[in-house]
Amino acid sequence: MRHFAQALSVVLHPVLMPLFTLVLAFRLDPHISFFLPPPVQWFTFGMVAVMTVLFPLSSAVILWRSGALSSITMPLRQERIAPLLMTLLYLAMCLYLLHRGPHHPATYALFNGVLLAVAATLVVTLRWRISAHMVGIGGLLGGLWGLQGLHGTFVPLELVGIIVLAGALGSARMLVGGHSAAQVGAGAALGFLCTWACVLFGTPA
Repeated sequence: MRHFAQALSVVLHPVLMPLFTLVLAFRLDPHISFFLPPPVQWFTFGMVAVMTVLFPLSSAVILWRSGALSSITMPLRQERIAPLLMTLLYLAMCLYLLHRGPHHPATYALFNGVLLAVAATLVVTLRWRISAHMVGIGGLLGGLWGLQGLHGTFVPLELVGIIVLAGALGSARMLVGGHSAAQVGAGAALGFLCTWACVLFGTPA
């Protein structure tokens, strides 16, 4: 069971969530992607992967190799502050680059929500250990739920699989991540509310 929990924590790592969210948003909501040719969509996915996956992971490895982190998994709350700051910077750069392209306003709002969720996670982490994994998957759910409320192009039932995965991930984080139920629940709620609110209320009519 622990091996499965560890594997799930890797596959659903928070650093992957912005990319997963964008890919699912483009697939589920044609309003934000139908006018973008496939090469532009793939270029956007590639850019987001570099800025939100490759750069943060590379920075974490550099910090670990330099001795600033005791482990690449960052088990101590204080160790997460510098990587979160770097991730926040990379997300801001990613959002800037997205604004250079012909994207739907909801795409910008979605990444505003991701940026807000990471910033809020950083603030909370200064005093309390919150589950970043649950912030990530909560943000994914919140962003898609906001798009559903905005455009109604898919039914909430299509998100059941992600909700089940979120529940499994929460159990996994309590099993192998040392998180309490409160830290898991707070992470999911924070991520969900940030992206949901930004998409639903931050997208121009």
